[in-house]
Amino acid sequence: MELPSGVRLAVAGILVREDEVRFTAVRASGPGGQNVNKVSSKVELRFPFSANGTIPDAAKERLRTLAKNKLDGEGALLISSQKTRDQSQNLQDAWEKIRELLVAAMIVPRRRRATKPTYGSVQRRIGEKKATAAKKKSRGGKSFKNDD
Repeated sequence: MELPSGVRLAVAGILVREDEVRFTAVRASGPGGQNVNKVSSKVELRFPFSANGTIPDAAKERLRTLAKNKLDGEGALLISSQKTRDQSQNLQDAWEKIRELLVAAMIVPRRRRATKPTYGSVQRRIGEKKATAAKKKSRGGKSFKNDD
């Protein structure tokens, strides 16, 4: 599929332009020896999705809920990737994470329809409660009162 010029990601009617997303490369943490200290292979993408006009408002709210731990102080989506030692692969991985979040945000959750518990389930619950009460009552200790 050919994307319009300047558009990096197109999913479910949402277009994300490359100039909307801020890209930074930083040094990765964890093992890796000298490579970790020399190469900025970790990728961070900041996507201020609230300014994007192609994302529906309801999807923006779902995205805020889905990615509440990935939002920075300004409300932008902060995605980082340090999966590999290669910056370009980490960049692809970060874009894929954004795509997955957008796809998940576009799914409208089904509304739960309230139902009554069945007669059998009510009877089982009451039976279990009576059995638990009888078990606890049988544990009752002896009375140490003087009968004088």
